[in-house]
Amino acid sequence: MKLQSPGGDVSRPILDRVKESLYSVLYQYALPADARVADLFCGVGSLGLEALSRGAEFVTFVERDTRIRVVLEKNIAKAGFAKETKVIATDAFQVGAMPVGGQAQYDLVFVDPPYPLTRDVGLDSQLAGLMTLLETQVTDHALVSVRTAKKVCLLQQYGRFERLDRRVWGSMAVCLLRLRPTGPAGAGESIGEPSFLDEVDFDRQEQ
Repeated sequence: MKLQSPGGDVSRPILDRVKESLYSVLYQYALPADARVADLFCGVGSLGLEALSRGAEFVTFVERDTRIRVVLEKNIAKAGFAKETKVIATDAFQVGAMPVGGQAQYDLVFVDPPYPLTRDVGLDSQLAGLMTLLETQVTDHALVSVRTAKKVCLLQQYGRFERLDRRVWGSMAVCLLRLRPTGPAGAGESIGEPSFLDEVDFDRQEQ
């Protein structure tokens, strides 16, 4: 489905072929089928709507820009997913992926802030603060997907979150993070899935 866009540079919809590549990676982790998903800084809803089309149970969209939210809600209606979604009008850096109406925690979270907001990804950054919020909002085996400019490289660890996968496609990078296991059995152990680096230079860069 072709999504509507507000135009200009207020939204950065992801290229279809990059989105396809990202979901090919997520399939290795049995996602997004039956997952509860949060799409933070969601823009027009490209990643979250794609998750629903691939079998996700529910998606919470978080977007503070009023102009973009109007387009987002039109895209949700056009896709026929009104009952499987909730749109929250706020800054995701402040609230994270808060569960809606006492519902279960999330299995997959997309974090896609404007690139200038992820130039700093250190331990005192807004992103690090967001990861702290997410620790209590996701399931033990959830994945958090963070999209940044290609030149930005996330830390190996944010609190209990550890980086387990990084992909580079064109001008963007995506890092996948997961909570480190707790308790004696998890101490010092790896998550278990392989880590990859895949770099692809597309003829067309993302818009």
